[in-house]
Amino acid sequence: MNIRNKVAVVSGGASGLGLATSLRLLAEGAQVLVLDMNNEAGQALQAQYPQQVRFYPVDVTDADAVEQALSDGVSQWGRLDICVNCAGIVAAGKVLGREGALPLAQFSHAININLNGTFNVLRVAAEKMAAKGADEEQGVIINTASVAAFDGQTGQAAYSASKAAIAGMTLPLARDLAPHHIRVMTIAPGLFDTPMMQSLPEKVREPLIEMVQCPKRFGLPEEFADLCCHIITNPYLNAEVIRLDAGIRMESK
Repeated sequence: MNIRNKVAVVSGGASGLGLATSLRLLAEGAQVLVLDMNNEAGQALQAQYPQQVRFYPVDVTDADAVEQALSDGVSQWGRLDICVNCAGIVAAGKVLGREGALPLAQFSHAININLNGTFNVLRVAAEKMAAKGADEEQGVIINTASVAAFDGQTGQAAYSASKAAIAGMTLPLARDLAPHHIRVMTIAPGLFDTPMMQSLPEKVREPLIEMVQCPKRFGLPEEFADLCCHIITNPYLNAEVIRLDAGIRMESK
């Protein structure tokens, strides 16, 4: 799929990996619907690209809000072609901690945002893509898992479960949407130099970098965006999970 003049929705699109993806899609000539809870960052991005960005301060777990945002975007630009899901949270907590068992609400919160939020956006996006007609390629959906889906660390049961589920639904989603000419891919990023990682002290960052094979550094958000664009433009990529991690295998803690 050629990105120019296409319409994309990026959840979590005003910060971190989502922002890098939004900026790359804009540079490639797309219009972008940005869903993000960071109102200040989202408004700033829309002000910077008033002709190409529509920002919606949407909770991705809110079915009505997501439907309204994507419907508004399609009304504005007449189509939806690309969906990149980057919205999510980091969750930590041992099953048995000093204060007893991990509260179910804490586990459910991670599942609700990371998994249910991803599914909520992609299901509405798929419907908008399929409504365009019978083109050979109606749309591309890219979800974000994590290497924690495969090598979850101590205290990451909730986070790993939410990301493993995203990886696990890749193939059935691709099978469901194949008749509509919509491809589905998942990226499982390793450690990336997002604002959250940049806020960590060096004594925390250095042991993490030691687990990376080559190149021995955190990934750049732009490298995530590069892979998103390659997936979009390569029509034979479908139903696969790609680890983007420089060979990292997470240790237990």
